[in-house]
Formats: sequence, C-alpha cells, structure tokens
Amino acid sequence: MSTLGIVMLVHTALDRAEQVARHWTASGCPVVIHVDRKVNKTTYSQFVKSCSDDPLILFSDRHVCDWGGWGIVAASQSAATLLLDRFSEVHHVYLSSGACLPLRPVTELVNYLADRKRVDFIESATTRDVTWTVGGLDLERFTFRFPFSWRKQRRLFDAHVRLQRALGIRRAVPEGLVPHMGSQWWCLTRQTLSAILQDPKRRIYDRYFQQVWIPDESYFQTLARLYSTQIESRSLTLSKFDYQGRPHIFYDDHLQLLRRSDCFVARKVWHRADRLYQAFLTDQAGAMKPAEPNPGKIDRLFARAMERRTRGRDGLYMQSRFPSLNKGCGLTAFPYSVFQGFNDLFSDFQPWLTNATGSRVHGHLFSPERARFGGNETVLNGGLSDSAKLRDYNPEAFITNLIWNTRGERQCFQFGPSDLQKINTFLAFDKNAKISIITGAWAVSLFRSNLNFADIRAEAARLQQVETQQLRVLKSLDAKADIRIWSLSEFVEAPMEQLQTIIDDIGAPHLRPVTEAPKMVDLTGFGKFLQNLKNQGMHPYLTGDFSADDVFDTQVRPFRKPYLVK
Repeated sequence: MSTLGIVMLVHTALDRAEQVARHWTASGCPVVIHVDRKVNKTTYSQFVKSCSDDPLILFSDRHVCDWGGWGIVAASQSAATLLLDRFSEVHHVYLSSGACLPLRPVTELVNYLADRKRVDFIESATTRDVTWTVGGLDLERFTFRFPFSWRKQRRLFDAHVRLQRALGIRRAVPEGLVPHMGSQWWCLTRQTLSAILQDPKRRIYDRYFQQVWIPDESYFQTLARLYSTQIESRSLTLSKFDYQGRPHIFYDDHLQLLRRSDCFVARKVWHRADRLYQAFLTDQAGAMKPAEPNPGKIDRLFARAMERRTRGRDGLYMQSRFPSLNKGCGLTAFPYSVFQGFNDLFSDFQPWLTNATGSRVHGHLFSPERARFGGNETVLNGGLSDSAKLRDYNPEAFITNLIWNTRGERQCFQFGPSDLQKINTFLAFDKNAKISIITGAWAVSLFRSNLNFADIRAEAARLQQVETQQLRVLKSLDAKADIRIWSLSEFVEAPMEQLQTIIDDIGAPHLRPVTEAPKMVDLTGFGKFLQNLKNQGMHPYLTGDFSADDVFDTQVRPFRKPYLVK
C-alpha cells in the first residue's frame, strides 16, 4: 500500500481534476477532494458521481474559498482530517490543487518520501527573511485584522489598514507562536499534520488566523514549526509568480521547460494544455529521469521572462509598454555614437571615421533642413525619410527607429548647437549612446565663415548659450549615456590620443591602432579671432584658453603628418 495521500483543492475544470485524481489513485495514492462551495450543487453532484467508481477518491465538507481568506485553510483542514481518518497507512500528505499536474511517475515521489519518513516539506520563513511581501504587509498581516476582501472590497481594505496604523491598533500573537510564511503547497508527515489538527489550542489558533491576511501562506507554515522534528523549507511543487504576485500559467509550449525542472508536481497548468496532460499522465515511464527536484534550473528563464515583461526589449516601443527614462532600460536597441564639434575641427572626419571603424557614419541627422544620412541617402532602412518635418514631429521616435532598423551595425552621427535640441534629454538618458563633445568647436566654423563680425559675434553668443544648456542636461547626475567632453583647446593638445580613445569605445571588429589622422582645418589666426570676440564683449569660454599670438599655428602644423600611436 502507498504511504502517500493527496489533498486536492478544486474549484474549476472539474474534468481535469478527475483525470489527475485518477492518475494518483492508479498508483495507490488515496485522494480527498475539496470542491469550492461556490460551485453549484448540480455540477458538484455530477462530479461526485463521475468519481464514485473509484474507492480511493473521497470528498470532504465544502467551504467557500476566496483568495486571501480563511476558507482555503478550512478546506485543507477538512480534507486532511478525512484523509488521515480513513487511510491509516498514509505517511505523508501532499496538498495540491485542481490545476496541479504530476510531472514524474508517482512511484518516484512515493519512494522519495519513503526515504525521508520524518521530513516535512513546507516553505516556512520568518517575516524578516521573506522578500515577496508587497505593500508593507509582512509583520502587519499578523498584527492587524482583515475583515474586508482585498480583491472585492479594496477601498475598505486599504482604509481599514490605514485606520489601524493611525490608531496604533495591534493584535497580540498567541503565546508560543512565531509567525512564518511560505508557499501554501506543502507535503507534511502524518505526525506533524495530525499534531496541528488535534492541538488542544487549535480553536485559539484558528480564531487568530481567521483574521490574518492570506492565512493559507502562514497557518501551516507557522504551526509546523511547533511540532515538526525536521523541516525542509521548500515546496515539492513547482510554482512561479510574476512581479505582481500572480502565478505563471504553464501551456503546451512549456513541455521541455517542465521536464528540465525535475520537480514532482507543477502548478499552475492550463486546463486545455492537452499536450502536457498527455505527456505527463499517460507517458511517464520515459518522461523524466529520477533526480533531486531542482526548480533552480529554470529560475534564470523565469527571471529573464519577468525582466522582459516589466522592461521589454531595449529600443522596442509598443502600444502596451514604453521604455522609461527612470528604469535603466535602453531607449534604443543598439549602441551608437554621437560626435559634436568634430566636423568643425576636421575637414574629412566622416570618411575618416568610416574607414577607421567600418561603421555607418551620418552627417547632422538633426540639421534644421533635413536629416543628413550617410552617403547622402534620402531614405534609410525601414523607409525612414530624411524629411525634417517628419523627423521633428517625434525626434525620439526618429532616432529609435533608425537604431532599431539598423541594429547590428554601428551608427554614428554628427550633432551640434545648430541642430534640433529637443533630442538632448533622450540622448542623455539612453545607455546605448556614446557621446563625444568638443565644446566651443562651433567657433572654428564661425572663424572660417565670411560673415560680418557683428553677425559672427551674435551667432557665437547664441551657439554658446545653446551648448551650455545642452551640457547642463548631459552632466545631470541621472544621465545614463557614456559621455566624453573636451574643450577645444584641450582636444587639440593631444588629438591622436583622444581619437584613439573614441575608436576604442566603438570597438569595431579587427580594429587596429590609429595610424592616420583626419585633416584638421587651418587654424592660422584663430587665437586672434577669439581675442577679437572677447574685445567685442563676447567671451567664448567653452573653447578653452588659446594664446592671442599665433603660437598655436606653429604647434599644430606637425599634426597634419600621419604618425603611429603605439
């Protein structure tokens, strides 16, 4: 005779419950079924009648089972009492639900428990040791009263909790009890379970736990600590929960995942998952190899699934979920580089960068006139147009689509204070952005322009103000982009060193040290130009310090010759 008895809590999909119950009894395990009293009498009677030919299937007294209420504990008590009274050979009692599915041959579970006759398998941890409680109701669930349903009377529930906190109302925990919590799906020895059910203080304990929130996660978990001689604080049932505390449901395409778990029972299985029921209830002989239950094998997959559910994929926007600036997720799908001031300082920076890295290098994508795609294209991957009007309608979506449609290929583009500035915050908060800025480089373009000096002065003041505002955004403590900033004078002191750093950041395959530099524009007289701006009352502080004499010109001439950096 088997030493394992099954308590099954059922409220829906009664046909599947009957199938699973007969699977247990086929291996000699008696089953006591509790059917939620909310199931109508006609359906219940038909269910009892359909199982009446199996003497190992019994039905217990019925209780109303609401989520988070006492009814689930009362149902477990009634069914377990009947099981222990009617089947004296039962040594372990396994609590399951109608949505639980045995994953391994029943004989393996029986033998596993026979080798551990005094071991109680029940997840049982003190409130300070659990991390899954939500809303501060950890110890408070044992010291407050909860007369209202969290699901059906949420406002009353919350108001009553706030009232008890405000008035300092606390209930005393019965003497000798240390509140513990854990999964409601346990497997207890007859000795421990009978001690709980026959305890002289049971009426006191029951009255106390009737006012505890979600008592099915604490009643047996707490009382087992009083009587068990050996507890393994784990459940033999595989059950996973999402970030909202709702159980994961297993479907047909989870077949291989469930086999990898090596667990004896899984919850919660969809009642229409015909493939799972076929595989585990009718073909168990070769379904799974004997092994110690190890749900940790699939924990990583569930963690990834939860992350995908809550954060989504980097750069993928959809109707139901948008990336958040504050959650650390990538606002775009792939790393990209932004260069500011390099086109002003170097006459051939774009072709040089293309040759040095193999990346796709664009011009000023946020130029007021149009998006200047690399190769002077007008339409890019995914039908992305160079139209400024379309781009400016939603510049964040523009850059997101550009990176998503070309993911796998590094994108680089130029930016500056003359471009559309609405994109600054987005770039600063995107962890995929690598931003390199030479501040004050716009002064080089003004220096080489043919404008009247009064116009140059006004434009220099405007560009410096815009760039200052941009730098303030980029230097925010919350910025997630990889940002490098040099003043113009700082950069030209060691240009090859800075360029090599930029190339290394891109990390292109088969990357070699930089042996040839882009061609720097002629800066003869630039120092005097900056001094003239100062004399006119405009101080270009973002450029850094340049000598007013022409010493700078002699310093940069050797730079035009290629040289090797080792």
